[in-house]
Amino acid sequence: MDNIPKINKVSIRPLQIDDYDQLAKSFTRTYTDGSDVFWSHQQIEKLIRIFPEGQVVTVVDNKIVGCALSIIVDYEQVKNDHTYASVTGNETFSTHNPNGNILYGIEVFIHPQYRGLRLARRMYDYRKEICESLNLKAIMFGGRIPNYHKYADKVRPKEYIEKVRKKEIFDPVLTFQLSNDFHVRKVMTNYLPNDEESKHFACLLQWDNIYYQPPTQDFIQPKTSIRVGLVQWQMRSYKSVDDMFEQIEFFVDAVSDYQSDFVLFPEYFNAPLMAKFNHLGESQAIRELAKYTDEIRQRFISLAISYNINIITGSMPYMRGNNLYNVGFLCRRDGTYDTYEKIHVTPDEIKSWGLSGGKTVKTFDTDCAKIGILICYDVEYPELPRLMADHGMQVLFVPFLTDTQNGYSRVRICAQARAIENECYVVIAGSVGNLPRVHNMDIQYAQSGVFSPCDFAFPTDGKCAEATPNTEMILVSDVNLTLLSELHTYGSVRNLKDRRNDLYDLRLKK
Repeated sequence: MDNIPKINKVSIRPLQIDDYDQLAKSFTRTYTDGSDVFWSHQQIEKLIRIFPEGQVVTVVDNKIVGCALSIIVDYEQVKNDHTYASVTGNETFSTHNPNGNILYGIEVFIHPQYRGLRLARRMYDYRKEICESLNLKAIMFGGRIPNYHKYADKVRPKEYIEKVRKKEIFDPVLTFQLSNDFHVRKVMTNYLPNDEESKHFACLLQWDNIYYQPPTQDFIQPKTSIRVGLVQWQMRSYKSVDDMFEQIEFFVDAVSDYQSDFVLFPEYFNAPLMAKFNHLGESQAIRELAKYTDEIRQRFISLAISYNINIITGSMPYMRGNNLYNVGFLCRRDGTYDTYEKIHVTPDEIKSWGLSGGKTVKTFDTDCAKIGILICYDVEYPELPRLMADHGMQVLFVPFLTDTQNGYSRVRICAQARAIENECYVVIAGSVGNLPRVHNMDIQYAQSGVFSPCDFAFPTDGKCAEATPNTEMILVSDVNLTLLSELHTYGSVRNLKDRRNDLYDLRLKK
């Protein structure tokens, strides 16, 4: 104890990226597959971005002497055997799930000069407070047993754990965790392949939040704000579906890194695959393209689950019987999906491709908002969004494809009108660039954006966010659903409430 520095003040605070240099100089990793180099700047920056409240440091007299890092995962993912690599997504933290129910500890450091002062306990207490405040089921992690190598030739891991529990054996990690109200759920093998001290074993440790309230069907607290991501898609040549999905997954990954709830792709984003059918007539070429649609849908469903994001797939051709339709899919992050259809097809779609119009108009329930989806030309018909608004639509998504600025202006101006008329947000995403080797898809023009009603709580011009025109990019924007509810009752004008239903009405024929 004589070597412990004098301490005047101890505090716990969130980790900041400016702390990185001090951390990298003072600490080496404990949970690692071989490297004792500190976490990279990029890794720490991502942890702070995706889950800032889960990263914390202990500060003694303005010096960082401890750090704890964590993510949120789902219980089903970690209740059984797993590895450190799998639970951290090979240390990319792609496994972080804001809607999960387990706070998973991935690292704890205490500077050697400050051990023995129960500073680590403060960080664990902080984790417990976070677990309770976020209504998470438990704290879990794989705990090393670094003294096991001294007893491995005498006792099995189960016996070793029991002896540590009875205080017959001291283990610097397990003894601390047991005294901190954690219990051993099971013994895992190969959790850290290079952990020779633990002989490749680890304890799955768990602290249960006694205040946890499981979500029920009776009441689920709705989100008041959601985050939408748009992909302004660059048309380029692709040799295969695999090549195209390499680009798609890049965008899904990028948008999900910002914890977006939705990502929207444009209409006919898969048109480049028609290049190999250019020797056929236009109507036959697009029917060949339609043969990819089932595979594309399944790949999007997998991405929605993997990246924990609701994907609106833009649109693509689809054969139903002998008829060709323009359809898209809402791929939810829980693995379910719904189909939406283009109701009004343009004269060119009929002339060049023989496209048929769909017949289904509906809204969709998601885990964070009730939404509507209209494909391009459909947003120019005010009846469709009004029907959706009557069923509680909060956000309208519009994937589009326009070749000229005047065509784009029709979509954009109508989208802004729909936001005002229906007191909702409207999100539009289109394609840019050109496809010289695909008939009837030569050029594209787009400026994607997020639009709102025009009232005091919203942007004065109704523009929440806009992309750079004719440039491939993503656009991420937050939309506040509470403001819509307030607008319905307290708005300067109330387009929904003030309709003269005594004079006119609107209904679907079937």
